[in-house]
Amino acid sequence: MSSTDPTAHPAASSSNPPVLPPTQDSFSFKEATHEEVLEDLSSRFILNLPDEELASVERICFQVEQAHWFYEDFIREENPTFPSLPLKRFSAMLFHACPLLQQWSNEHEKAFEDFLRYKTRVPVCGAIMLNDAMDKCVLVKGWKASSGWGFPKGKINQDEPESKCAIREVLEETGYDITDLMDEDLVIQLTVREQHITLYVVPNVPEDYEFQTRTRKEISKIDWWRLVDLPSWKRSQVPPPGKFYLIAPFMKCASPCSIM
Repeated sequence: MSSTDPTAHPAASSSNPPVLPPTQDSFSFKEATHEEVLEDLSSRFILNLPDEELASVERICFQVEQAHWFYEDFIREENPTFPSLPLKRFSAMLFHACPLLQQWSNEHEKAFEDFLRYKTRVPVCGAIMLNDAMDKCVLVKGWKASSGWGFPKGKINQDEPESKCAIREVLEETGYDITDLMDEDLVIQLTVREQHITLYVVPNVPEDYEFQTRTRKEISKIDWWRLVDLPSWKRSQVPPPGKFYLIAPFMKCASPCSIM
Protein backbone atom coordinates (compact mmCIF):
# COMPACT_ATOMS: atom_id res chain seq x y z
CA MET A 1 0.00 0.00 0.00
CA SER A 2 1.47 3.30 -1.03
CA SER A 3 1.50 6.40 1.09
CA THR A 4 0.45 9.78 -0.26
CA ASP A 5 1.32 13.32 0.83
CA PRO A 6 -1.92 14.86 2.16
CA THR A 7 -1.28 18.03 0.18
CA ALA A 8 -1.27 16.05 -3.08
CA HIS A 9 -4.55 14.25 -3.18
CA PRO A 10 -7.52 13.81 -5.49
CA ALA A 11 -10.59 15.98 -5.38
CA ALA A 12 -11.79 15.39 -1.85
CA SER A 13 -14.30 17.92 -0.70
CA SER A 14 -15.64 17.65 2.80
CA SER A 15 -18.98 18.26 1.25
CA ASN A 16 -20.50 15.26 -0.39
CA PRO A 17 -19.06 15.33 -3.93
CA PRO A 18 -21.44 15.98 -6.83
CA VAL A 19 -22.20 12.32 -7.53
CA LEU A 20 -24.97 12.22 -10.10
CA PRO A 21 -28.09 10.15 -9.43
CA PRO A 22 -28.81 7.13 -11.61
CA THR A 23 -30.24 7.97 -15.02
CA GLN A 24 -33.60 6.63 -16.09
CA ASP A 25 -32.08 4.08 -18.45
CA SER A 26 -29.47 2.87 -15.93
CA PHE A 27 -29.58 -0.26 -13.81
CA SER A 28 -32.57 -0.33 -11.45
CA PHE A 29 -31.89 -1.02 -7.78
CA LYS A 30 -35.51 -1.76 -6.86
CA GLU A 31 -35.16 -5.50 -7.45
CA ALA A 32 -31.36 -5.72 -7.20
CA THR A 33 -29.60 -8.21 -4.97
CA HIS A 34 -26.85 -7.30 -2.52
CA GLU A 35 -24.23 -8.78 -4.88
CA GLU A 36 -25.60 -6.85 -7.88
CA VAL A 37 -25.43 -3.58 -5.97
CA LEU A 38 -21.78 -4.13 -5.03
CA GLU A 39 -20.98 -5.10 -8.62
CA ASP A 40 -22.63 -1.93 -9.92
CA LEU A 41 -20.78 0.25 -7.41
CA SER A 42 -17.47 -1.41 -8.31
CA SER A 43 -18.08 -0.66 -11.98
CA ARG A 44 -19.28 2.87 -11.31
CA PHE A 45 -16.52 4.00 -8.94
CA ILE A 46 -13.52 1.63 -9.08
CA LEU A 47 -13.01 -0.35 -12.29
CA ASN A 48 -12.33 2.63 -14.57
CA LEU A 49 -9.79 4.35 -12.32
CA PRO A 50 -6.40 5.08 -13.91
CA ASP A 51 -3.43 3.00 -12.77
CA GLU A 52 -1.96 5.81 -10.66
CA GLU A 53 -5.20 6.00 -8.67
CA LEU A 54 -5.33 2.23 -8.20
CA ALA A 55 -1.77 2.28 -6.86
CA SER A 56 -2.77 4.41 -3.87
CA VAL A 57 -5.00 2.93 -1.19
CA GLU A 58 -5.82 6.45 0.05
CA ARG A 59 -7.13 7.49 -3.37
CA ILE A 60 -9.05 4.24 -3.69
CA CYS A 61 -10.63 4.89 -0.31
CA PHE A 62 -11.82 8.30 -1.48
CA GLN A 63 -13.64 6.48 -4.31
CA VAL A 64 -15.03 3.95 -1.85
CA GLU A 65 -16.30 6.87 0.23
CA GLN A 66 -18.07 8.30 -2.82
CA ALA A 67 -19.56 4.86 -3.50
CA HIS A 68 -20.82 4.84 0.09
CA TRP A 69 -22.49 8.24 -0.35
CA PHE A 70 -24.09 6.99 -3.57
CA TYR A 71 -25.35 3.89 -1.77
CA GLU A 72 -26.85 5.87 1.10
CA ASP A 73 -28.24 8.77 -0.95
CA PHE A 74 -29.58 7.02 -4.05
CA ILE A 75 -29.62 3.23 -3.81
CA ARG A 76 -31.31 3.07 -0.41
CA GLU A 77 -33.73 5.78 -1.51
CA GLU A 78 -34.73 3.61 -4.48
CA ASN A 79 -34.71 0.39 -2.46
CA PRO A 80 -35.29 1.04 1.27
CA THR A 81 -34.90 -2.66 2.07
CA PHE A 82 -31.13 -2.21 1.91
CA PRO A 83 -29.77 -1.30 5.36
CA SER A 84 -27.89 1.87 6.19
CA LEU A 85 -24.22 0.98 6.61
CA PRO A 86 -21.39 2.78 8.40
CA LEU A 87 -18.48 3.58 6.09
CA LYS A 88 -16.17 1.05 7.74
CA ARG A 89 -18.53 -1.88 7.21
CA PHE A 90 -19.47 -0.74 3.70
CA SER A 91 -15.81 -0.42 2.67
CA ALA A 92 -15.04 -3.92 3.97
CA MET A 93 -17.85 -5.32 1.83
CA LEU A 94 -16.71 -3.46 -1.30
CA PHE A 95 -13.05 -4.40 -0.76
CA HIS A 96 -14.11 -8.04 -0.60
CA ALA A 97 -16.49 -7.87 -3.59
CA CYS A 98 -14.41 -5.85 -6.08
CA PRO A 99 -11.65 -7.85 -7.84
CA LEU A 100 -9.33 -4.82 -8.06
CA LEU A 101 -9.55 -4.29 -4.30
CA GLN A 102 -9.22 -7.86 -3.15
CA GLN A 103 -5.44 -7.51 -2.83
CA TRP A 104 -6.18 -5.31 0.20
CA SER A 105 -9.22 -7.15 1.54
CA ASN A 106 -7.20 -9.01 4.20
CA GLU A 107 -5.69 -5.69 5.31
CA HIS A 108 -8.92 -3.72 5.14
CA GLU A 109 -8.84 -2.76 8.82
CA LYS A 110 -5.41 -1.16 8.50
CA ALA A 111 -6.26 0.41 5.13
CA PHE A 112 -9.39 1.99 6.60
CA GLU A 113 -7.57 3.37 9.65
CA ASP A 114 -4.77 4.72 7.42
CA PHE A 115 -7.38 6.41 5.25
CA LEU A 116 -9.06 8.09 8.23
CA ARG A 117 -5.71 9.41 9.44
CA TYR A 118 -4.91 10.61 5.92
CA LYS A 119 -8.25 12.43 5.62
CA THR A 120 -7.68 14.37 8.82
CA ARG A 121 -4.36 15.70 7.45
CA VAL A 122 -5.79 17.04 4.18
CA PRO A 123 -5.85 20.88 4.40
CA VAL A 124 -9.26 22.57 4.53
CA CYS A 125 -10.35 26.09 3.56
CA GLY A 126 -13.45 28.14 4.24
CA ALA A 127 -14.66 31.48 5.55
CA ILE A 128 -15.75 33.39 8.63
CA MET A 129 -18.72 35.22 7.10
CA LEU A 130 -19.65 38.43 8.97
CA ASN A 131 -22.57 40.84 8.68
CA ASP A 132 -22.16 44.58 7.97
CA ALA A 133 -21.83 45.41 11.67
CA MET A 134 -19.31 42.58 12.09
CA ASP A 135 -21.04 41.40 15.24
CA LYS A 136 -22.56 38.22 13.77
CA CYS A 137 -21.17 35.29 11.78
CA VAL A 138 -22.62 32.45 9.71
CA LEU A 139 -22.31 28.91 11.10
CA VAL A 140 -23.38 25.61 9.59
CA LYS A 141 -24.47 22.46 11.42
CA GLY A 142 -23.77 18.96 10.17
CA TRP A 143 -26.48 16.57 9.06
CA LYS A 144 -26.30 14.13 11.97
CA ALA A 145 -28.00 14.92 15.27
CA SER A 146 -24.63 14.66 17.03
CA SER A 147 -22.94 17.15 14.66
CA GLY A 148 -21.52 20.41 15.94
CA TRP A 149 -21.66 23.94 14.56
CA GLY A 150 -18.76 25.23 12.50
CA PHE A 151 -17.67 27.69 9.85
CA PRO A 152 -18.39 26.62 6.26
CA LYS A 153 -15.24 24.92 4.99
CA GLY A 154 -14.00 21.81 3.23
CA LYS A 155 -11.02 19.88 1.93
CA ILE A 156 -8.84 21.40 -0.75
CA ASN A 157 -8.55 19.68 -4.12
CA GLN A 158 -5.25 18.80 -5.75
CA ASP A 159 -3.47 21.92 -7.11
CA GLU A 160 -6.40 24.13 -6.02
CA PRO A 161 -5.55 27.62 -4.65
CA GLU A 162 -6.69 28.12 -1.05
CA SER A 163 -8.89 31.09 -1.95
CA LYS A 164 -10.64 29.14 -4.72
CA CYS A 165 -11.24 26.25 -2.34
CA ALA A 166 -12.79 28.59 0.23
CA ILE A 167 -15.10 30.14 -2.37
CA ARG A 168 -16.15 26.72 -3.66
CA GLU A 169 -16.79 25.22 -0.24
CA VAL A 170 -18.77 28.20 1.05
CA LEU A 171 -20.89 28.15 -2.11
CA GLU A 172 -21.51 24.41 -1.75
CA GLU A 173 -22.41 24.56 1.93
CA THR A 174 -24.37 27.84 2.09
CA GLY A 175 -25.31 28.75 -1.48
CA TYR A 176 -23.59 32.14 -1.07
CA ASP A 177 -20.80 33.33 -3.40
CA ILE A 178 -18.15 35.24 -1.43
CA THR A 179 -15.97 35.98 -4.49
CA ASP A 180 -16.63 39.72 -4.64
CA LEU A 181 -16.36 40.23 -0.87
CA MET A 182 -13.25 38.22 -0.10
CA ASP A 183 -9.90 39.87 0.64
CA GLU A 184 -7.14 37.25 0.48
CA ASP A 185 -5.11 39.21 3.04
CA LEU A 186 -7.84 38.84 5.69
CA VAL A 187 -7.12 35.28 6.65
CA ILE A 188 -6.63 33.14 9.76
CA GLN A 189 -4.57 29.96 9.48
CA LEU A 190 -4.24 27.33 12.18
CA THR A 191 -3.08 23.75 12.48
CA VAL A 192 -5.48 21.68 14.59
CA ARG A 193 -4.62 18.02 15.24
CA GLU A 194 -2.20 17.92 12.29
CA GLN A 195 -4.75 19.47 9.91
CA HIS A 196 -3.99 22.86 8.34
CA ILE A 197 -7.11 25.07 8.32
CA THR A 198 -7.40 28.33 6.37
CA LEU A 199 -10.39 30.62 6.99
CA TYR A 200 -10.86 33.93 5.17
CA VAL A 201 -12.61 36.70 7.11
CA VAL A 202 -15.41 37.96 4.85
CA PRO A 203 -17.42 40.98 6.13
CA ASN A 204 -20.53 42.63 4.66
CA VAL A 205 -22.52 39.46 4.00
CA PRO A 206 -26.21 40.53 3.92
CA GLU A 207 -28.20 39.21 6.88
CA ASP A 208 -31.35 38.88 4.78
CA TYR A 209 -29.74 36.46 2.32
CA GLU A 210 -31.62 33.16 2.15
CA PHE A 211 -28.91 30.55 2.58
CA GLN A 212 -29.53 27.23 0.86
CA THR A 213 -27.00 24.41 0.95
CA ARG A 214 -26.10 22.73 -2.33
CA THR A 215 -24.88 19.59 -0.59
CA ARG A 216 -26.93 16.45 -0.08
CA LYS A 217 -27.51 15.18 3.45
CA GLU A 218 -24.54 17.07 4.88
CA ILE A 219 -25.76 20.43 6.21
CA SER A 220 -28.88 20.50 8.41
CA LYS A 221 -28.89 24.17 9.49
CA ILE A 222 -27.36 27.50 8.42
CA ASP A 223 -27.76 30.35 10.92
CA TRP A 224 -26.40 33.71 11.99
CA TRP A 225 -24.80 33.72 15.46
CA ARG A 226 -23.78 36.71 17.56
CA LEU A 227 -20.03 36.67 18.13
CA VAL A 228 -20.48 37.50 21.82
CA ASP A 229 -22.52 34.32 22.24
CA LEU A 230 -19.80 32.03 20.95
CA PRO A 231 -17.25 30.21 23.14
CA SER A 232 -13.83 31.83 23.62
CA TRP A 233 -15.06 35.23 22.39
CA LYS A 234 -15.29 36.41 26.00
CA ARG A 235 -13.40 34.69 28.79
CA SER A 236 -16.15 35.12 31.38
CA GLN A 237 -19.04 33.65 29.45
CA VAL A 238 -21.11 30.53 29.90
CA PRO A 239 -20.82 28.32 26.78
CA PRO A 240 -24.05 28.29 24.72
CA PRO A 241 -25.98 25.07 24.19
CA GLY A 242 -24.83 22.89 21.30
CA LYS A 243 -21.45 21.78 20.10
CA PHE A 244 -19.06 24.55 19.09
CA TYR A 245 -15.74 22.75 19.39
CA LEU A 246 -15.18 23.24 15.63
CA ILE A 247 -14.98 27.02 16.00
CA ALA A 248 -13.39 27.50 19.42
CA PRO A 249 -9.75 27.55 18.18
CA PHE A 250 -10.58 30.34 15.72
CA MET A 251 -12.52 32.40 18.24
CA LYS A 252 -9.35 32.58 20.34
CA CYS A 253 -7.54 34.10 17.34
CA ALA A 254 -10.42 36.24 16.12
CA SER A 255 -10.54 38.56 19.13
CA PRO A 256 -12.84 41.60 19.12
CA CYS A 257 -9.85 43.80 18.32
CA SER A 258 -8.69 41.73 15.35
CA ILE A 259 -12.10 41.55 13.65
CA MET A 260 -14.17 44.53 14.75
